[in-house]
This record gives sequence, structure tokens and C-alpha cells, in this order.
Amino acid sequence: MSGTSLDGLDIALCNVAGSGTRTKVVINKFITIPYSDDIRKRILHIFAKPNIEFKSLSELNAWLAITHGNMILSALKKWKVKPSNVDIIASHGQTVFHAPMAITPGVSVNSTLQIGDGDHIAVTTGIITLSDFRQKHIAAGGEGAPLAVYGDYLLFSKKNEDRIMLNIGGIGNFTYLPGSLKRDKVFVTDTGPGNTMIDQAMRSFFKGKTFDKDAEIALSGTVNEDLLSELKKDRFFELPFPKTTGPEQFNLNYLNKARKGRSIAKEDIIATLTRFSADTIAAAINLPQRINRKRSF
Repeated sequence: MSGTSLDGLDIALCNVAGSGTRTKVVINKFITIPYSDDIRKRILHIFAKPNIEFKSLSELNAWLAITHGNMILSALKKWKVKPSNVDIIASHGQTVFHAPMAITPGVSVNSTLQIGDGDHIAVTTGIITLSDFRQKHIAAGGEGAPLAVYGDYLLFSKKNEDRIMLNIGGIGNFTYLPGSLKRDKVFVTDTGPGNTMIDQAMRSFFKGKTFDKDAEIALSGTVNEDLLSELKKDRFFELPFPKTTGPEQFNLNYLNKARKGRSIAKEDIIATLTRFSADTIAAAINLPQRINRKRSF
């Protein structure tokens, strides 16, 4: 899969055995193949934008799938594994738009779109491919994200130990796993921005930089408390769990509205956005009781 961070394609070669809570997964190999500037540029041309050219979307859906297929083949070659020895590929695809009703004005149903057509991956690799997972989740009444809850529940639950599985990608999200092992107590939710606003600001303010490596820029700046306060005012943070969001909501336009025309040093902006992500993740983890049971796992 590739997330909203747009950093590359994560590829894992796994052995899966058993079923239900007896499922066992062994990760034999893992690699992240970075996106080139050209790949990232093509995705950003349509990524999280309300108005795009259908031609660009249609072309990218096929082109990115072929690209992903070739990345998979290159990983298998590196690992000296024949494609014929792989039973199946599970491909999440590249999210390009996410529009849950709770945070998207003017829509009447939850929707989301991932590109990287599974049929093209299958033909490119010669391996049966499962894809388009989020549509099943939406059809069943969910918002299409986060999707890791089933795997987290089956693989990482532990009796008498409450656990939180936190993922900080473009968007932050976590799975809550109760020590009681009761399925109706399990839930997964987005927390708000993870890296997406930081990365967007880095691309905008620091030419040639796509992310803040080792937080070097953030550490050189100072958190602007007024800006931080404005960033935290969005109604998303008051919605009950589970909830989802994306770069469609948390982006440079959101940042500019919060700045209110104030001149703030670019290093301070990066520092503040970093604190914004950290604070909202921590706040979400400290409020697990705010759950909408009708929408939980």
C-alpha cells in the first residue's frame, strides 16, 4: 500500500496461516520503494482536489497500477522469489480523495477513491490481485478508513491488557484493543493530521524538501501558541469516535485560514504543525470513551 504521505510503496512478503484469532502472520521480507519526484508530481496533480480532469484520473489509475506492479516485481527479484510462488497480492491502492459525510459539506453518502487498478497489477505481475478494499467498508456502513482494525484485533489483542495500535501516516489513526477481548469494545479512528500538513508546508516553504527529516526544521523553530489554538478549533476534533478525515480537510488552505494573515516564520510554522499533530493524537488517545457505538467495529 501507499498512504497519504506519498512517500512510496510498502511491500511485505508474508506467510499467513490459520483463521480468526488463531491467525498467524510471519513477515518474511519488507521494503518501502520510494516514489520518484515524477510519480509524486503525477499524484499531486489530482490528489485531494475537488476539481480535476477526468482524463488525468483515468490515465493515472492504470499507469500507477502498472508502476506498482513493476515495483512488486523488482522487490521479488531482489528477494529471489519467483512470482509463481506468490499466491496472492492484496493491494490497498493510492488514496486520492476521501469524503465522509461527517466532514464533507454537500454530500449525501460516504465516499472514497483509491487508484492503482487491481487488474493491471494482476496482469503486470502474473499474480492474482485483491484490491479496492475501502469500498466494501463503505458499503457496509463505514467510512472506508482506517482499515487495519481486523488485522489488529486478530493479531495483536492480548487478554487482560488494553492496547492502542497507533499509526502516524499522512493522517494519524489508532485501533483500541480492550483486554477483555470483547469485539463490541474494539474501535478504530482517525485522530486528525499526522504528517500531511507538515509535508505540505515543507514542500511550499522549503524548496526541494518533501518532509522534515528528523524534525530538523521543527526543532529550529518555536511553537506559535496563537496559531496552534486556531488550528485546534475545527469541529472534527469534537466528533465522536470512530471518525475519518484526510488532506481534503487538513491542508495549506486550512493553515492559511488559521494564520489569519499573520506573518509567522516558516520554521515556527513547521514547529507549530508538528505540535498540532502531536497534541491532537494525544488528546484522541486520552478520550477513548467518546465512541459512537453505531459506527464501531
